[in-house]
Amino acid sequence: MPTAGLSALVLAASLAACGSSSSGSDEPEGKYEVKVVKANFPTKQDLGQTTLMRIAVRNTGKRTVPSAGITISIAGKEGQTSSLPFGIHDPQPDLAQPDRPVWVVAEGYPKASGTTTKRGGATSSSRKTYDFGALKPGKTVEGIWKLSAVKAGRFTVLYQVDAGLGGKAKAETGAGVTPGGTFKVRVTPTTPNVEVTDSGEVVEIGKGQGQGKKSSGG
Repeated sequence: MPTAGLSALVLAASLAACGSSSSGSDEPEGKYEVKVVKANFPTKQDLGQTTLMRIAVRNTGKRTVPSAGITISIAGKEGQTSSLPFGIHDPQPDLAQPDRPVWVVAEGYPKASGTTTKRGGATSSSRKTYDFGALKPGKTVEGIWKLSAVKAGRFTVLYQVDAGLGGKAKAETGAGVTPGGTFKVRVTPTTPNVEVTDSGEVVEIGKGQGQGKKSSGG
């Protein structure tokens, strides 16, 4: 995949002020080579539609990555200043809840692929960072987010891969840049035709979730 561009670097800089988790205070310091091997999220969605976002990271180095983390944010000032990974900050003064979601994450997500109960939770001081645990050399972990679009518009979702939660362990590609990328998504105001199955799952009638597009990840 192509390496991450300016968007990922902007994400790294903007999230630096979020602080670090105390759980990462004793992590080993150094650089860890990792690579984004899959990144999919439908580029066209309808309001209320539920889709999956998948990001898979492989440890291409020789040392175990302390904590494979993925940090999510929406591009632009409103997204960067929001505390929500899939939300924007409303600049209007005196709002009780200025952070408004663009996508809502389903309960129990994100999850690591191949598991039914293990949840990759936000374990750093930033709600935007999801920790998927230690990653041994040659191993891959795929994070899956189940998301429902609740706001129409055009949005760019940024993601960045971390090697630790305390800021000491740094992830980089073989080219020496921070791994990450973007998804450019248009959410239309059209509400999908859905039904509830016998198992209680909400599914669309006569329509798939659309074609996922690989992001400009690295």
